[in-house]
Amino acid sequence: QVQLVESGGGLVQAGGSLRLSCAASGRTFSTIGMGWFRQAPGKAREFVAAISWGGRNTYHADSVKGRFTISRDNAKNTVYLQMNSLKPDDTAVYYCASASVEQATNCVGDFTSWGQGTQVTVSA
Repeated sequence: QVQLVESGGGLVQAGGSLRLSCAASGRTFSTIGMGWFRQAPGKAREFVAAISWGGRNTYHADSVKGRFTISRDNAKNTVYLQMNSLKPDDTAVYYCASASVEQATNCVGDFTSWGQGTQVTVSA
């Protein structure tokens, strides 16, 4: 079981940037895909981005493509989400998740461990 702890959320003005971090414990981190999801009030949890075990392959939702970038540092057991050109619609709780597969996947059923979430609020 992988334990995940997110950090880096906060309040930012529209057009600004934030970088989320997700620290993972567990010896299997470097062998599994990782992802970020988000959930806004009153809405379902939605996929944001995913990355394969070695970082070679990434997958971003259309709503964030060109603005957000997922990356990972296996030496530090950490996955990141760089968020640029933030919009008020990006306001949500952001969750880090670890997958049961090696590749980058957007299938929520592939993710077996979840962090507690970090709040991102973008003001207009």
